[in-house]
Amino acid sequence: MDRQNLETALLKAHSDEDYPTLITLYTKAAEGANDKDAEFFYLTHAFVFALEHGAPEAKPLNKRLADQGRAQLLEF
Repeated sequence: MDRQNLETALLKAHSDEDYPTLITLYTKAAEGANDKDAEFFYLTHAFVFALEHGAPEAKPLNKRLADQGRAQLLEF
């Protein structure tokens, strides 16, 4: 998915309050980021949505962020 399509999909998912899709798209955006700060910006958004909605992705996202010193490792 190119950057423009990703941004369009993110806006739609926000508008639709489609949290599973937001988690997936923010994770995908992180994978395509061109620098570490952008990568972790997107991962943090994915993690917050996962936490807020009790999604199973919260644990691996937290570990990924914690492994890079971007979050504290939480117990789930």
